[in-house]
Amino acid sequence: MNKPKRVGITGGIGSGKSTVARIFEILGIPIYSADDRAKFLMNDNQALKEKIQKNFGAESYTEQGTINREFLAKTVFSDPEKVKLINSIVHPAVGEDFENWANQQNSPYVLKEAALIFETGGEEKLDAVITISSPLKVRVNRILMRDAHRTLEQINQIIDQQLPDEVKNEKADFVIKNKDNALLIPQVLDIHQKLSL
Repeated sequence: MNKPKRVGITGGIGSGKSTVARIFEILGIPIYSADDRAKFLMNDNQALKEKIQKNFGAESYTEQGTINREFLAKTVFSDPEKVKLINSIVHPAVGEDFENWANQQNSPYVLKEAALIFETGGEEKLDAVITISSPLKVRVNRILMRDAHRTLEQINQIIDQQLPDEVKNEKADFVIKNKDNALLIPQVLDIHQKLSL
């Protein structure tokens, strides 16, 4: 059995990654959500939990043993050095998990949906990368509607840690424009056809 091509799908927060990934999924392409798997691994992978606690303290986890998202959001995501540190702990675990998962799939290609691909050098382990590009104002409005728990300040902090669309678009193999007037399905079908060859 041939190994499927590893294709990344990325874009800034609120760009529409999940929506585009769902269209690919309808076409029968397996999707690996790096964020969802990271959350799972941070709660269920003992070695990873120990590393996080060692670096960020016992408060990183609740008494129930689940990741303390509020604590990490407050102490980690406002400090670029701490963001680098947590990424250096979590990303390798997610990378290994993705490889194991991808090797079990039977399709011409698989998609790894991740907010940070170019920012972490993740593109080097992928055969191609698709970027979802969307105007900043549209993205911010989407996030405010979707994530009631986030403040505008938090959203801007996250956006500041991600590469601008222009840079991502230049580095990507495929760019999907997700503006209100640009139809997603034809763009996805075109890329799907190219990747299925």
